[in-house]
This record gives sequence, structure tokens and C-alpha cells, in this order.
Amino acid sequence: MALALDIITIGVPQVEAARTFYTSYTSTFSTPTTDDDGHTAVLDLHGTGQLALHPLDALATGTGTPLKSSGFLGYVLSTIVSQPAEVKALLDAATANGAAVVKPAKKGLFGEFTAVYQAPDGAVWKLTAASKKDTDRIPTVPKPTETAVFLGVAKPKASKVFYEALGMRTDRDYGNKFVDFTIAGGGSRLGLLSRKALAKDAGVDEHGDGAGTLVLTHTAASRDDVDALLAAAHSSGGRVTATGSPTGQGEYAGHFTDPDGYHWKIAAAERRQS
Repeated sequence: MALALDIITIGVPQVEAARTFYTSYTSTFSTPTTDDDGHTAVLDLHGTGQLALHPLDALATGTGTPLKSSGFLGYVLSTIVSQPAEVKALLDAATANGAAVVKPAKKGLFGEFTAVYQAPDGAVWKLTAASKKDTDRIPTVPKPTETAVFLGVAKPKASKVFYEALGMRTDRDYGNKFVDFTIAGGGSRLGLLSRKALAKDAGVDEHGDGAGTLVLTHTAASRDDVDALLAAAHSSGGRVTATGSPTGQGEYAGHFTDPDGYHWKIAAAERRQS
């Protein structure tokens, strides 16, 4: 039993408009897997997790807490690709479909090649190529090597302790500058920076309140694992906002918030009675 990031859910003003943007833009690296009567759209990120789009005003129902959205939402989503030309191609595709450039594509101080845009739904996305030079033919359909979500927290070191208590394994640890965790198979990466540092890196004003517009989901193996992770979150400084219970949609799920107020859903498929 260890926490992992399987689904990133973002609250959007209009699911259909967001779905249109992401399937138009992200058709270059994502494909829709579910469209639940217009209420929720789920995009598969080619083996690097899933992105779910949910009505912003409906997210509070499952999490058990009020959701707020103003200014900087407190998190940055990230697509990591292989080469700079892929960053440029994805940025061009995003802006052609309504995104706004926050930071143009360019080489960073540490050799990375990055760009930042804001999607029409308000989410901030960072595009990154680990290499500063193109070394191979650019694919017609760029695909991510990783998808990540970076959380703006009060103290990354303290948040690291919380997530390690839930079974996550630290990958890179730079104290209160930056911490991230190893990726479980087929999932997304979780990273931690101070809110101020994250906003500066993304090129946006740090002020705002939006932790509730994001729900991170871990798919557990059983009811027992759901309950155990909720208990671990509670004992480690998180807050259980919804205890484990059947949802009526074929799953058993509960919710908690981490010490900085970010929402997690822990869910397991219900076993059918024979």
C-alpha cells in the first residue's frame, strides 16, 4: 500500500469547452477515454497518467469541502517531452486553440528548454524538454515522457514527510527548494515547491486561492487499502473530508486533504457479488 498519482482532475467552468480545447490541442499527445454525458471527460496521457475534466461547481460534492478559485490556483501541470522542437510544437498547438502564452519557449538556466501557457479553463501548464538540443526527427504526434503536477506548499520539507508517511518515495530532494517523488507505473509525477517559487517559475503572480480546483486520485487495490491510506493521512497531519463509502458508481472511495489543503481521492473498484 503506497500512495501514487493515477488521475489528475481539474475543475473547469465548462467541461465541453475544456474537452474541445484538450482534444484539439492534446490530440497531439492525449486521447479521450471517457465522456460521461458531458459531466466529466477523461483524457489518457499515453501511459503517464490521466487528466479528468470536471465541472468546477460540482467538485465540492465528492470532496466534502468548499472549493475556491481566484488568481493563482496554487499548482502547475507539466508535460515533459524529449526535444525542444516538441515544446515549440505543443505551445503553438495550444495557442492556436485558445491558450495564452505566459512564458515563450526558450532555454532555461539549467539546460532545460521550457515554455508556459495558460489554458482557456485557467490551468497553467509548463512544457519541458530535458535536452536543450534536438537530436532526432520530430514525431508527427509528440507524446509525453512524463506528466507531472507541481504543488505550491508552505514548506516542501514538511510536505515531503507527510507524503512519505503515505508510502511515496522521494526521487529528488533539494530541501525547501524542490522535492519530487518517484513515479509508479503508468502514473504521473508529484512535485513540491513553495508557492512563491512555483509561481515565479511559472511566471505568474503568486496571489490567489485555488487548491480546491484540483483533485488528485489514487486507485487502490481494495477497500482495506482505501481505509488504510485515509487513516495514514489523518495520523500524519492531513484531514479526512469524506470517509470511505460506496459511491454508487461501482467504486468505494474516500477523500482527504494534505496539510496544505490539496485534495486527494482514494478509490477502489467494488467487487461484484456472485
